[in-house]
Amino acid sequence: MKKSDKKIENAIREALTNVCDAALESVDGFVWLTHVVNYSAFPNSLKIVCVFETDESLSNALDAKQEDYFYQRINEALNDVGIKLNQPSRQVSFDTEEACERFHNGKWNERLARLQSSVTLH
Repeated sequence: MKKSDKKIENAIREALTNVCDAALESVDGFVWLTHVVNYSAFPNSLKIVCVFETDESLSNALDAKQEDYFYQRINEALNDVGIKLNQPSRQVSFDTEEACERFHNGKWNERLARLQSSVTLH
């Protein structure tokens, strides 16, 4: 990873940590978030995954239009560090601990690898 990529990575991590901390207090069932990125295609390759504890808690959050909360908070936090998401609704996704357990035996590295492989290289 180049030095400039490390700086961007640190900025992303800091911004998303702030979003995560706020969401933990205000969104029922939300537990954590993470990201994957290919710096040779940045920022279009940046993908953020917001993880809920159960399928039901995610369903309830989506019914309550909480995805808009995440799009807005993530966009604002990244903008504050000079990063613009070009397509928040395509770059931010939602998942659950339950689904990871069901399909990948709780191995998030395997589950997130599918996102990494779908990162666009334009």
